[in-house]
Amino acid sequence: MLIGISPLLSPELLAVLHRMGHGDEIVLADAHFPGETMNPRVLRADGLRVAPLLDAILPLFTLDTYVASPLFMMQAVPGDTLDPEVERSYRAAIDRHWPKTPAIARVERFAFYEQAKKAFAVVMTGETAKYGNIVLKKGVTPC
Repeated sequence: MLIGISPLLSPELLAVLHRMGHGDEIVLADAHFPGETMNPRVLRADGLRVAPLLDAILPLFTLDTYVASPLFMMQAVPGDTLDPEVERSYRAAIDRHWPKTPAIARVERFAFYEQAKKAFAVVMTGETAKYGNIVLKKGVTPC
């Protein structure tokens, strides 16, 4: 164990976060996401929900300030509805660490899949909330 590092972060996830450069993206995917289909670099975080994982990652991870939004979630497919509590719980974690971060952008389902294919990595969580996926774009780490 390391002092100041959440035990939710595996050694593999810490290594991926460290290797990411500014502008790289990481997907925190819900348990239903087709991660293995989307990206060759998949890490497992089974049993973990996305909001606590955000709370563990964001003290170590600068979000990109050079883009309109460094955060992306999937839009609801026509006929589906979003549970506002999902985004609210994610936003609470984000605001604890980076309160000036712009609103989370919503991306059409297949555009989100294309974004996941280009991401640095996909983290498969145990999140069961529908539309529980979020993409984080890493910023420039301050000196």
